[in-house]
Amino acid sequence: MDSYDGVEKLRLGEVGDPAPGAGQVLLRIRFAALNPADAFLAKAQYPAKPPLPHILGRDGVGEVLATGPGVEHLRVGETVGVLRCNAGVETWGTLAEKAVVSAASVAPVPPGWSLEEMAGAPLVFLTAWQALTQWSDPPAPPPEGSVLLVTGASGGVGVASVLLGKSMGLRVVGLSRSAEKGAKLKEIGADFVFHPQDAGLRKSVNAALAPKKVDLVVDNVAGPLFSEVVAMLGYGGRISVVGRSGGTVPDFNTGTLFFRRNRVGGVAVADFTPESAQAAWKEIAGRLDALGRRPVVDQVFPFDQVKAAFARLDRGPMGKVLIQVNPCS
Repeated sequence: MDSYDGVEKLRLGEVGDPAPGAGQVLLRIRFAALNPADAFLAKAQYPAKPPLPHILGRDGVGEVLATGPGVEHLRVGETVGVLRCNAGVETWGTLAEKAVVSAASVAPVPPGWSLEEMAGAPLVFLTAWQALTQWSDPPAPPPEGSVLLVTGASGGVGVASVLLGKSMGLRVVGLSRSAEKGAKLKEIGADFVFHPQDAGLRKSVNAALAPKKVDLVVDNVAGPLFSEVVAMLGYGGRISVVGRSGGTVPDFNTGTLFFRRNRVGGVAVADFTPESAQAAWKEIAGRLDALGRRPVVDQVFPFDQVKAAFARLDRGPMGKVLIQVNPCS
């Protein structure tokens, strides 16, 4: 990335091999995953603004090629996935044949998972976990039987929220513009799926849930839909704001929050420390195993088609969009 003119300007080039410093590992990246935040960073619409040139990529899985001083729990040849860290944000990321990451921010591939599933899961599942659990101190899942509404439910965080919500015993309502994706969301556990632009959306959701109301929302969209989402909340309902793919929220009336004591809170995956990310990841993997589910991969693109992969991400995938960086032996 040579400029902040968007992912359309990315180029494939050669750089020197990175070397791990203290507390770091060098990975040979097999698969990397794309996230909307990558595209925002590439347009200077993200808090971080790393020096150029920069290499994007926050998720990935690969083999340990070398370890830096002080790293004793990892061995050369092990295959690990990258949890949340500065890779792809402040430092060069996983859209490269080799990447250096913090040794405290990698984890083994859970038993039975493919490399592709591990490559795309950590960031979106950690984000969804925070969105679902942030409303208590200490953070904890909502009460079993609560109603969860997920906007943009077929995207990476959306799918993760549906799966984790079902693992918590929640009734899950998904919003998706695609009937085909809606059917897949029901296959992975969504109880109801509605089109977000239906004129009678609120009435349809209320009828499906009656006499219950929505207790918690994971909002990946914002935009004009936000006010409608607020109107579907029950007393004490909460909205965890994750994304803004729908744009700015127009003419929002804060009075709609008053009498039902509704709350709105942002989600920031950067708040995870290496230790808290490892603990949350262990919980996430265990829940998915108990549920008999795995992360959902939409499509895998070759390394020289990163821009086409970002275009797929922009169109709205079902799950995660991946890049195969190095061939699997």
